[in-house]
Amino acid sequence: MSSLAARVLELIGPGAQAEVQVTTRSRALTRFARSFIHQNVVDTVTRVRLRVVLEGSWASAETDRTDPDSLRRLVDSALAAARLRPADPLFPGLSPPEPVAADGNWDDATADATPDQRAAVVRQIVDAVGGAAGGVEAAGYVETERTEGTYANSLGQTASGRATQAAADAVARVPGSDGVARWAGVRLSDVDGAALGTAAAGKARAGADPVDLPPDEYEVLLEPSCVGDILHFLVVHGLNGLPVAEGRSFAVPGTDQFDPALTLVDDPVDAVSTALPWDTEGTPRRRVELVAAGRTAGLAHDRRTAARLGTTSNGHATEGGERWGPLPTQLRLAPGTASVADLRRGLLVSDFWYTRALDPRTIVVTGLTRNGVWLVEDGEITRAVSNLRFTQSYPDALAPGNVLGVGADPAPTRERYAGAVTVAPSLHLAHWHVTGGAAG
Repeated sequence: MSSLAARVLELIGPGAQAEVQVTTRSRALTRFARSFIHQNVVDTVTRVRLRVVLEGSWASAETDRTDPDSLRRLVDSALAAARLRPADPLFPGLSPPEPVAADGNWDDATADATPDQRAAVVRQIVDAVGGAAGGVEAAGYVETERTEGTYANSLGQTASGRATQAAADAVARVPGSDGVARWAGVRLSDVDGAALGTAAAGKARAGADPVDLPPDEYEVLLEPSCVGDILHFLVVHGLNGLPVAEGRSFAVPGTDQFDPALTLVDDPVDAVSTALPWDTEGTPRRRVELVAAGRTAGLAHDRRTAARLGTTSNGHATEGGERWGPLPTQLRLAPGTASVADLRRGLLVSDFWYTRALDPRTIVVTGLTRNGVWLVEDGEITRAVSNLRFTQSYPDALAPGNVLGVGADPAPTRERYAGAVTVAPSLHLAHWHVTGGAAG
């Protein structure tokens, strides 16, 4: 792939600079429903993405073909677009040469996983669901992914690496109730299908015959999947250099905006990271402490936001980042010791879905619960609860004094954007604003 990137750069004429990314990604998916596998697909794509810089303007183009004619058309189209676009006064220039120390986390067995190996995990899930809940139906997927990539630009910056990822969702279904358990990481061998199936089935069985609760402020214990959703909104709309530079973020670095129980980092080079070790600008990815014992400590930066705020990029550039900013992809929330036993009276919530920001600045989000809500009294689950709609400012929910505990149950889950894996525990929160049932 490095030779392919070099060939593209050679096609760039005088007076222009360029950067090239070549990525080969293979995604293999085994899906199942009603306890039977119904789909097994593999998709392998080599993608060449080019950005050219010409007299203060830039443009990008891409192709999935690598023959000489296609590469020539790629270069010509990017140059033609750059000549038509107006100059970008905020473009910070291409990345200068800088060593990329890591290669990424790679597992040969995951990279070469077969349909039979993924099916074996499905079998573990199905058997555990049936065994734990007396014939409950199972659905979900098991996926493996391998990514190999290289970056090169006309200033001399180069990087190469590779990474693997595995993920599984297990859904158990009984009449009127679902339960779910999820996992994501570097290695397929780390997926415990039996544990996922048992957890999902236990939730489905415990969710039967739910009661309705009125709108109100509730104390809650949010499981890791919900916490991952909260962290996603925080880094997209808040702990992100672009909205801060544009004055539309709640985040004020150096201030105590969160409860001191919270410490959040983005660590794209730790042992469980599924990211390539450089960003889309070729900058090495670096560990960033975003929240330190409740204090807003850092932001995700690419070269553009770093230049605007007088700092340096920490390797969080994404494609289209000039519109939505740099994004962390490997969030880690430090665990604590809290559990359901600490909840005197409140709600245990398994999962969120269809969450949407109503006010990006304050990160007021509305959404629904799913896959299990339970009423907890004196540390014991007493009744299943029907799904609820909530409308809640995520930063307010995590403000000083509002975090009653951080769980000892960190779990890795895959987030909405490609390659992103969050490791987060449950959170015990003092206030959560329930605005109605699932119907409104």
